[in-house]
Formats: sequence, structure tokens, C-alpha cells
Amino acid sequence: MDSVLAPSSTSSFSSPLNKSNKNNCENKSRFSVPSSFVSFNLRKFSSVSFGHGYRYGCGCRLRRSRSSGCFKIECSIRATMASSASAASPEVSKPKIVTGPGGYVLEDVPHLSDYIPNLPTYPNPLQDNPAYSVVKQYFVHVDDTVPQKIVVHKDGPRGIHFRRAGPRQKVYFHSDEVHACIVTCGGLCPGLNTVIREIVCGLYHMYGVKKVLGIDGGYRGFYAKNTVQLNPKVVNDIHKRGGTILGTSRGGHDNTKIVDSIQDRGINQVYIIGGDGTQRGADVIFEEIRRRGLKVSVVGIPKTIDNDIPVIDRSFGFDTAVEEAQRAINAAHVEAESIENGIGLVKLMGRYSGFIAMYATLASRDVDCCLIPESPFYLEGPGGLFEYIERRLKENGHMVIVIAEGAGQELLSESMQSMTQKDASGNKLLQDVGLWISQRIKDYFSKQRKMPINLKYIDPTYMIRAIPSNASDNVYCTLLAQSAVHGAMAGYTGFTSGLVNTRQTYIPFSRIIEKQNQVVITDRMWARLLSSTNQPSFLRAIDVAEDKVDEQPSTQLLDNGNCREVILVSNEKTK
Repeated sequence: MDSVLAPSSTSSFSSPLNKSNKNNCENKSRFSVPSSFVSFNLRKFSSVSFGHGYRYGCGCRLRRSRSSGCFKIECSIRATMASSASAASPEVSKPKIVTGPGGYVLEDVPHLSDYIPNLPTYPNPLQDNPAYSVVKQYFVHVDDTVPQKIVVHKDGPRGIHFRRAGPRQKVYFHSDEVHACIVTCGGLCPGLNTVIREIVCGLYHMYGVKKVLGIDGGYRGFYAKNTVQLNPKVVNDIHKRGGTILGTSRGGHDNTKIVDSIQDRGINQVYIIGGDGTQRGADVIFEEIRRRGLKVSVVGIPKTIDNDIPVIDRSFGFDTAVEEAQRAINAAHVEAESIENGIGLVKLMGRYSGFIAMYATLASRDVDCCLIPESPFYLEGPGGLFEYIERRLKENGHMVIVIAEGAGQELLSESMQSMTQKDASGNKLLQDVGLWISQRIKDYFSKQRKMPINLKYIDPTYMIRAIPSNASDNVYCTLLAQSAVHGAMAGYTGFTSGLVNTRQTYIPFSRIIEKQNQVVITDRMWARLLSSTNQPSFLRAIDVAEDKVDEQPSTQLLDNGNCREVILVSNEKTK
């Protein structure tokens, strides 16, 4: 981490980069700045920021070009702010991009000192903690980062990195002044109580923090419900239970009221546990807190059994969900093989991402067909699902099908009207594809093929998310929670604690919420599943070609470590 690309003077930028001209973006203007960027030694600066994906007051956004690797500024004067909280501010915080030699790029996380000057620091109390007395190096080095991709070419750029998680030598909160709160949002997930427990115990035992509140009922609990005082005694055994002791809810919250509540209660550390929708809410809360200039760290812990959060290796609860799904698959296999032409059909969770279905299928080895949202399939005709089922029954006398809840939704033509409806979190309300496809299979073999079958449908959807976490997830929850505590005490904010290449990292909210993680059906893992089940891919040649084009990796921030051009493009929205 040696240098950062930064403008040598604000006068070099005549459009949205100059705040005085932020409402005067010219259409289709283009300018080059080969000499207006200089390289600085990071040791001269306490913090460095550069806009990537940064939204300006006039709607301008700084984005990376896939073709050239340089930054492009896209301007849409009629663009509106994404939320009421950000609309109250002329601009949102600039994501921090730090560059170094060899194509090194650090997507750094915000820090309280970025917008609050002259903050006092304190020695980290861990240096006197007996638990850490055996550790050779107490604290994470300031320049420690973790690469997003570990498979690189010898002449390729080093790529994107994230800040390594862990305790720092200096902290920005004195233990006595910390007033923390924890909130859980969205659907249930194995491990929620474990994360709550470890945040409380981590604050109490590692940093001597005594004031921790539990927010009851999700985001709305900040202003609509009572709070719960948390301490190690209260949370001692909660990891043995499923669900969340704090309660949860979806959507419908008022961000301004939430921040008002945080400010009125004197809370200065907010730990938010939830999925991608919850992390979007956390990002808005962080921006409002930053706009008000409050000394409050906002930290996210990613939660979803669907494993659909990007960047991170996996989300907690996923391993437990896959393990519990084995019970349903095993039951379906027993039912199917115990009767002539038996079919066991299991529906698993996976609204947009089929990771649970894919991994449960690979782990089981009893599944003959796995259907997921990312892999379209068809029922009738050569190479269709019905043809494959008939062939499998004639070969083996039975079969097991696993289907994710979001698979085949485009085939439910009679239910297309309901697909436009959404729940409180903004997720599409899906039809029960398990019941639908069960009936279609029965109708096909009874009416068209005149072939007797015995189909058993098993739906363990909510069972697999309501159980306590297993040993693997319990360990992972501990790492996530303690890393989040270390980051908040070190003054970092606006980040999610997550595992990247088996290393704990701090990831900016902007990266967590930019898209959903999905199964890549042209990837080796999906190929392994196809070879295990021997099912058809249901893909045409054109589908494979299109998917490979979509998977092309984006160009790094710099071309050979030196971006030579910034382009301003105006995208006028049509009515």
C-alpha cells in the first residue's frame, strides 16, 4: 500500500468533481487529465479517499470502465437519491480507493476520523488481557490486506484487496464511553443467537464494555418497541436455541427515526445482523449518521442461509442449512426406493440463488436431478425434464429431485400476476413451485404416458432455518462477531465483517449491496453436480455462450498501474 491516485488540484476538474459546479454538468463532455494526477506516499496521510461508484449531487457517478480499466463519470441530472436519508444530504460518502504498484487496489472502509477531526485515541485494552498474553503479535498491522482473488496470472495485476480484520493498537472508544446496540433483521437463520452472544461477550470480556442494548423486533424496534439489556449472563446459553432472542421483522422502517433514536439514547456502536436488504438499510443509516457528524460506528454482520451475499466466502448459517437439508433428502430417497416408480421431490430454500440445493445435492449423492433458479429448464420435449424422469425410472426404478424455491418460476404462467407482488423487504412473492411441479409430473405420467408413479413431496423450507447452528457455523459466528467488535472499537464504520479467501476482512457496504451472489452454471462446481447426478444441463448452446460472456472478469482499476483518462458521459433518462 504505497500510493493513492488523487487530483493535484481541484481546479483541474471542471465538472462534477468540482463541488462548486456540481449542478452544471455538461452533456457529452470529455476530458483527459494525464498530468493532473499525482502519486502520494500513504505514510503522509492519516486517511485517503477517492470516489468509486460515488454518487454526486447532480446524479453523477464515478464508475470503472470494463474495457479500459479507467474511471468513467456517468452523469444523469435527473437522477434521484436512493433513499430519504441520502436525499437530505447533498452527497454521500466517497468510497475509499487506495492504489499501489503492480495493479494493487484497496477498497478501504470508512473511518470515524474521515468526517470527525481530532478524535482522541486510547491504548487497546487487549494488550493487558490474559487471553491474548500468549499471542506473539497482539495487533493487526495497519497495512495488512486480503486479496479478493487468489488465482492470478504472473503478469496480471494484483487486483482488489480488502482491509484485514482484527484488533488495532489504538482504539477510538474508551471502554466506559461505549454504549452499543445489536439488532437482527429479516428472516431467521441458524447462528443468529451465537452472533448476538459473541458480540456481547466480546465487548464485555475483551474491551470491558458494560452497556449493550438489544433492539427488539428488527429496525422498527429502534423507535416502536422496548429494548433489552444484554450481558454475558443473559446471553450465556442462547446459542443452543434457534431463531433470535431479539425478534426480527422485515422492512417498513423509518431511517430518520432510527438515527434519532440512536442519537437520543447515546448509542455509539450499532451492530446490524441481516441479509442484503438489511445491509442496504445499514448503509442508509450509516450515511445519515455521517451526515449528522455523529461518533457512531455502524457495523454489519452478513446473514442469509441462501448464501447470496457477494464477495464473502459464505454467510453464517449456510453450512447448518445444507446439513439439515440432508435429512429431507434422505427421507425422500427412502420413500422413493421403497416403492415401484417412486419419486421423492424435495423443495429447499433459494429465492434467487441455488446454493443450498446445489451443495445439499453434492453432499447427498442420492439426488438424480437438481433444479435451481440460475439454470432454466423445460418440461416437455426432447431433453426435457419429463423425458429425463421417465428414462431414470426405467433405469433405476426410482429417483430423487431437489428443487430450489425460486426455480422454474417463469414456467408458472398462470401465476405471473403474483410475481409482481413483493414482501416488506422488497422480495418477489413466489408461487410454490414444489406443489406445481409435483402436479405437472403426476398429470404427465398418468394422462400422457399412462405410466403409474408414486410421488412424495417434502417441504422442509422453514425447518432448516429455525434450528441452532452446527459446530462449523458456531465457530464462524464467533469469528464474525469478534472481528466486528475489533473494527468498531478501532473506529471503522460503514462496513460488513466477512470471510474472504478464509481470512476475516472489513468490506465496504457498497460492495456487499451492489449485487447478489449466484451459482455460475458454467463454473466447475455446477459441472461437478451435473457429473454427480448425470442430469441434462437443460442448456442450449446459445445459453452457454451468453453466460460465458457475462462472466468475463471486470478490468482492474488501472491499466498497468496508470489510468490515463477520465471520461464524463451524460446519460439523459427518457420519460
